[in-house]
Amino acid sequence: MADTPGLVPAPGVRPRRRRIGYELLECALHGHHLVGTDAARVRPDDALVVRETPDGHRWHRCLRCDAWLPLPPPDRPGRDVPEHRAEIELPLRGRPLRDRYVLRLIAIDRLVHFVVLGVLAVAVFLFAHERGRLRGPFYRIVDDLQNGVGGPSGLRGHGLLGDLQKAFDAHDRTLWVIGVVIAAYAVLEGVEAIGLWRAARWAEYLTFVATSVLLIPEIYELTERISPLKVCTLVINLAVVVYLLVAKRLFGLRGGGRAEAAERERDGGWQALERVYPGA
Repeated sequence: MADTPGLVPAPGVRPRRRRIGYELLECALHGHHLVGTDAARVRPDDALVVRETPDGHRWHRCLRCDAWLPLPPPDRPGRDVPEHRAEIELPLRGRPLRDRYVLRLIAIDRLVHFVVLGVLAVAVFLFAHERGRLRGPFYRIVDDLQNGVGGPSGLRGHGLLGDLQKAFDAHDRTLWVIGVVIAAYAVLEGVEAIGLWRAARWAEYLTFVATSVLLIPEIYELTERISPLKVCTLVINLAVVVYLLVAKRLFGLRGGGRAEAAERERDGGWQALERVYPGA
């Protein structure tokens, strides 16, 4: 909080202008990442993460958002001195933290696809299994609707009833194959969602390849008939492909995985913390 305008900064720290970013959002959701809160004493070498004033008050630095929080010394210390750097697991910050939010947003999109496709696959399997029992009631309903609109040519072959008519006329093996394909696609979307949520590199490649392949039929469908849903789906998938390829440096683009690892270390390693307060 020492970086917030109007508050006194920690001793030896110059206040700097902050901007709202992913670090502040993460700290608002999960709390600040502090170290040395249970230490009995503070050493001069700990000035990068915790500092003590002559009157005994302590300032702890959030390792994520760089805010300094004043806390009293612990009544019952759990350790003699704050953790050494090798013992501290630094939280994500900077570009890696932003990438995690974007990847999890894509993962949620894939999770929605998984649920919808899973329900659709179950519906296809149930229909294929119960089609014989449903055939009689379906044709009776179709006849009643057609008679109500002025004859047998009123609804046949059009809209939802036309699609259902084709489904009842399809071969049993065709329906089971369609169900298996939809179920496999649902599993693929589920695997992508899990991998992206965990920021796995293999999931980025899998999502890129699977989404790129689907762009071909999506573009073809737009040549047949344009709808807001189809356009929105195409735009989202294009954005996902471009983001994964460019921002995540897939297939060696912009330096590939090595460049991304170096960027992660630059934005989230100890050198990033030292750049903010170089005098520590």
